[in-house]
Amino acid sequence: MRIAIVAPGSRGDVEPYIALGKGLKQAGHVVRLVTHQDFEEFVRSHGVEFWPVEVSVQDIAQGQDMRALLEGGNFLAILSQMGKDAQRGALAGAKGGLAACRGMDLVIAGIGGVFIGIAIAEKLGLPLVQAYYIPFTPTRAYPSFLLPQMPLWPGGALNRLSYRIAQQMMWQGFRSADKLARKRVLDLPPAPFLGPFNADCLQRTPILYGYSPSVIPRPPDWDENTHVTGYWFLHPADDWSPPPALLAFLQADPPPIYVGFGSMSSRNAEQTADLILQALERAKQRAVILSGWGGLRKADLPDSVFMVESVPFSWLFPRVAAVVHHGGAGTTSAGLRAGVPSVVIPFFGDQPFWGRRVAALGVGPEPIPRRKLTAERLAQAIQQAVTDPMMRQQAADLGVKIRAEDGIARAVDVIGKLNRG
Repeated sequence: MRIAIVAPGSRGDVEPYIALGKGLKQAGHVVRLVTHQDFEEFVRSHGVEFWPVEVSVQDIAQGQDMRALLEGGNFLAILSQMGKDAQRGALAGAKGGLAACRGMDLVIAGIGGVFIGIAIAEKLGLPLVQAYYIPFTPTRAYPSFLLPQMPLWPGGALNRLSYRIAQQMMWQGFRSADKLARKRVLDLPPAPFLGPFNADCLQRTPILYGYSPSVIPRPPDWDENTHVTGYWFLHPADDWSPPPALLAFLQADPPPIYVGFGSMSSRNAEQTADLILQALERAKQRAVILSGWGGLRKADLPDSVFMVESVPFSWLFPRVAAVVHHGGAGTTSAGLRAGVPSVVIPFFGDQPFWGRRVAALGVGPEPIPRRKLTAERLAQAIQQAVTDPMMRQQAADLGVKIRAEDGIARAVDVIGKLNRG
């Protein structure tokens, strides 16, 4: 089959789809990955065909307004700001996606690309496979990742309703941008007011979930066409090798921890760096710190800290004692696979969900929301992660289970059956 994967978002959002695309390509399919221009080199380095969306997600994440909102963690306010930025992204996504999907047999899209993917599939008469790395299909088993922890009603009715609420929160924030893209680029009528969740292109196609059933069990009320495959992990490109200075730092005793907040920007990177350094000193830990889009910078770092701009987590995390991060789905999965405890500092979105899940599994302390982060709280959480023997054993045991799974092979098999059917 000829398959286009529509995958906008941050690096952590894009990475699982590169991994899935590589798996599909190795199985003999022709694969195009449609994402932001920021990731062209990243996508091509893994041998996947790249089709650009001519907008920079990094510029959006680093805007001053977005930085302030991310630190505050008010998800409704963040959604509102994202809605304001969405029109330019939707137009660019529709143009780039339409060009990429012409001549294809199938479209794949997840949370970030599902609405524009549905519009393009509708325009071209193609089926669309939903491929997510966070629960999105309504269930009575647990509430939506987008909403706070909710009490259980008899039969889980409130849990199921929470998914409908979350779907509307996402759709209504994007609806005007979707309408504009349909009108100006795709020459389509507007989608229904409540969203395109029952679009023809979604009928009879599978829904894939790229996470481990050992982390989130498959709900019994999902139908047989909804698959929890296991994670879609991306391994380092063949020509990647670690910087010698980083390798030497990691080989010294004791093993360091990792600290990084991915694409989560900070209004005051120096202040955040100072907080981290204070926590590390209190906890008496060495650390590898990722600067990332958050722009963490510290001119005079102690010898106990090594700062990097980018490094494959699949290589780094098995070499550290614990990982401190924002709770993005990609970073969380890499930490769990490595079998080391995680300290989650959630900002917004699905990050609180993953923080709660890490704590519930016993593989990390209770999450600390970014707005409540202090050096003392971070130091205490780090100390617990590196010294609690039960937590460390549970993390190691979960890592063994996850590493035994082959989520990409399972997903490729499900997708391949569409061609055979």
